[in-house]
Amino acid sequence: MKIYKLIIYTLLLGGFVTSCADDKDDALDKPPIDGRDLTVENFIYRGLNEIYLYKADVPELADNFFPTQTEKDDFLDNYATPEDLFYDGLLAPQDRFSFLVDDYVSLENLFSGISTTNGLSYGLVRNCQSCAEIFGYVRYVLPGTSADTQGIKRGDIFNTIDGTQLTDVNYNTLLTPENFTIGLATINGNSVASNGVTVNLTKQEYTTNPILISKTLDVDGKKVGYLFYTSFTSDFDTQLNDAFGEFKAEGISELVLDLRYNGGGSVRTATDLASMITGQFAGEIFTKEEWNADYQAYFESTTDLKERLLNKFNSTLKTGELINSLNLGRVFILTTSRSASASELVINGLIPYIDVVQIGETTTGKFQASVTLYDSPDFGRLNANPNHTYAIQPLVLKSTNSAGVSDYINGLVPDFEVSEDFENLGMLGDPNEPFLKVAIDVILGNKVSIPAGYEIFKPIGESGMDQIDYQKMYIDNTPPIIGK
Repeated sequence: MKIYKLIIYTLLLGGFVTSCADDKDDALDKPPIDGRDLTVENFIYRGLNEIYLYKADVPELADNFFPTQTEKDDFLDNYATPEDLFYDGLLAPQDRFSFLVDDYVSLENLFSGISTTNGLSYGLVRNCQSCAEIFGYVRYVLPGTSADTQGIKRGDIFNTIDGTQLTDVNYNTLLTPENFTIGLATINGNSVASNGVTVNLTKQEYTTNPILISKTLDVDGKKVGYLFYTSFTSDFDTQLNDAFGEFKAEGISELVLDLRYNGGGSVRTATDLASMITGQFAGEIFTKEEWNADYQAYFESTTDLKERLLNKFNSTLKTGELINSLNLGRVFILTTSRSASASELVINGLIPYIDVVQIGETTTGKFQASVTLYDSPDFGRLNANPNHTYAIQPLVLKSTNSAGVSDYINGLVPDFEVSEDFENLGMLGDPNEPFLKVAIDVILGNKVSIPAGYEIFKPIGESGMDQIDYQKMYIDNTPPIIGK
């Protein structure tokens, strides 16, 4: 919420007035106006003014918009909190994904796969077209968590929390506590009814290995690799590479990559995953980056800097470890509307090179990446201001594939459209699971069998959607600060 106020300016002593255009870093040292400390607000402004992808769409972010620091401070002081300034004052209208945090340690933990969870990965859908009641369906359960030890499994349905019916109004509140009891239910056509079974769940700190299932299927003599991958978490790149090493050792000829619930993550990890699937394109362009006008001009100013705009198929991980590449000419990728950012990057980036068979639902439609900016002279973690733990995660680039394709705002459309039947989700990795069965039908040259005739419920949410890294794609390294 904005706080609008009238400030009467008196004499400004020229020796104490400094132009923000000449020295942005000095904003951190300016005294607060009217007794209010604007350190965080000045950091937010400085970061977005420097590197924000949509800087040109926000007039106040223009380099010379505020002639003096005092006038800039007056603008910043119109917003009651840093959050109000960031979301209501400085983000472009088309930006759905930039965010601000007041505790960057928690953000760093999330990027490393560390969070507090009861192990329940679920989706939330409406019981019917016009009603307020909703129910949850279990997509998968993290091993060793409360949900796992309590025997919850994929396909379970729940419609109450602590005895209260879930609705489109109360679900955020009901699902937030550290401990709660879910009431299980059964679904029959378009009817959902409690079955009297309740399960108490407890959240705990947990590090999620995103490689939930990695296995080789023998399908009529063909070896088919299946990988269920939940997040592009760079801390597990070695484990991902090991999984591909096993696929390689087993001699798989086809791969099914299940990204149906994968909301994204590291651009570098996505590039490495694409390199594991292929291998024959090492050194060629996987994706290209487009930044704001200032940074684009900077990167295009020399031949060496132009390379910074290109993400190429790799032959090694960041650790220097050789990538286990399969050299495939085709890959099957399973998606839903919850598949986003880095998941979409893999699909879009591979399309110019190999046959990508997409099965499931149209994806989210996110082609931009962000970076973490800290309150330090170069926006890096080192020398961050010790007086607060705010950080911003602004969109800084959009990606295109080697053919220039980007801006898939409405998502990537599957070759074979399938939606999940909540009465018959099937077991992940089972050849008869509906999504995987379509892939196997194509591999075997069979008539593709797409389930039909079941109720399509409207999704309204899912586990993790309240987390700050939800459906985010990010780069790992802060780019150079170029100034203006």
